[in-house]
Order: sequence, then C-alpha cells, then structure tokens
Amino acid sequence: MPFSLKAPVQYELVIKKSRFIACVQPMSDRSTAQQIVAGLKAAHPTAAHVCWALLAGGQSAAVDDGEPSGTAGRPMLDVLRHQDLEGVLATVVRYFGGVKLGAGGLVRAYTDSVAQALLLAEKIPLLKMTSLRCCAPYALEGHIRRALAAYTAVQLEVEHGSQVVFNFAVTADVADELIAQLNESCHGQLGWLSPA
Repeated sequence: MPFSLKAPVQYELVIKKSRFIACVQPMSDRSTAQQIVAGLKAAHPTAAHVCWALLAGGQSAAVDDGEPSGTAGRPMLDVLRHQDLEGVLATVVRYFGGVKLGAGGLVRAYTDSVAQALLLAEKIPLLKMTSLRCCAPYALEGHIRRALAAYTAVQLEVEHGSQVVFNFAVTADVADELIAQLNESCHGQLGWLSPA
C-alpha cells in the first residue's frame, strides 16, 4: 500500500562544512512543487543548489539544479520510491562549504538528508477512492446522508430535482458494503447512476 506524508518535515545535515537542508512534504502535482522550489530559491539566495525530487504519478521529476548529473535529484527520487511513497516532494537546499565531496559523496549526502527527514515524518496510507452516484425519493434523503456519514463518504454534490441525486466518494474497500447496505435499507427505491 502506498503512503504519503501527513505534514512537511525538515532535517539539516552538515558534511565537510557543506549544509544540506532537506524537506519532505506532501505534494500532489508538479506545478505546485515548482512553486515551492521557486520559493526556496528566493528564501535562500546564497545557496549553491536547490535540488528536488517529486513522486506524484505521471508528474514525477528529479532535478539536480547544477550538481553533477545524477548525483542529487535521481538519488532523492530513489529514496522516495524505496519507501513506497506517492504524492511527496523532497527538496534539499545546499550551501557549499568549500570542500568538494565528489560524485559518491554528493549522492550519499542527498540520499542521507532525505532519508533522515523521512525518519522524522509521519506516514499516512493513501486510500483508493471510488466515486458513486445514486438517486432516491426525497423521503430517503436524511437516511442516505446518515449512511454516507457513517461510511465517512466525501460528498461531492447533491442535486435536487424530481429526486435527490447524490454524488460522493468512499474508500474502495467499503464501496461494495455501502452499496449493499443502502440497497437493503432503501427497499429498492434507490437508483444507481454512472458517476458524473
């Protein structure tokens, strides 16, 4: 089961006078990640590099920001992958301390700083959601709302027309159980529609 992070966490590592300020945080898309990186560059104008890795489905990225190719972004991304994470941004702001670390030293520094930050982070399971849509007579609206609340459904939209139409999402593991429970308790007066 993939995990994400509950909140951003920072960790600072100093190796041969170079400072590596790592941050791992939940992140859903590349454009927001790029805004975070731009903000870090503005907040740390004297930093030598702001390297980052994003693991977010088809929007994943690994950026070395001037470090030798493959010594920062890709190793950071590998750390995220090995921890079975999804929807996570890792950034490392590097202040150069005057001593060159070599390619192997850079890889170790970037992976260690991200790995240490992840040790401090609280991981949360990513649950797959299922979208559902149903319609029912007005007399059942309150009953259906209570059932959805009991299954911690995310109500996306409720439409009031000739009948009440509910658009909602629940975790995939309880979807079948909720459908069966509603079908039984509504005595066949519930209609299931294709999600909008």
